[in-house]
Amino acid sequence: MTIMDKIIITDLHTYGIVGIKQPERDNPQEIVINCTLYTDTTLAGINDSIKYTINYSSVSKTIQAIVNESAFFTVEALAAHICNRLFIDYRPDAIRLRVEKTQVVKAAKSVGVEIFRKSP
Repeated sequence: MTIMDKIIITDLHTYGIVGIKQPERDNPQEIVINCTLYTDTTLAGINDSIKYTINYSSVSKTIQAIVNESAFFTVEALAAHICNRLFIDYRPDAIRLRVEKTQVVKAAKSVGVEIFRKSP
């Protein structure tokens, strides 16, 4: 049986440039990230040690840095880039990632994309 525990980061507020048209490309805009990393946390639970799990604080800082430095045209590209980096840096078994722009469609709270990727 494969254990699929989850490390969850909810509503991480970041700022970056993502969009096709002006003014989206002129200034960083708010981008909200929700991330679930699937991994086995059994040893962390037994040993009460962070060395056996994925540090959600480190993951949050990595995501914020990626978004802050971003200049993608699509949220899909930003989401794929974040996932690729998280696989390299943290080695989860899978990732569910939602990237939402909050200031684009006035009638909507947010618009975005959610992707699910398994470890390469």
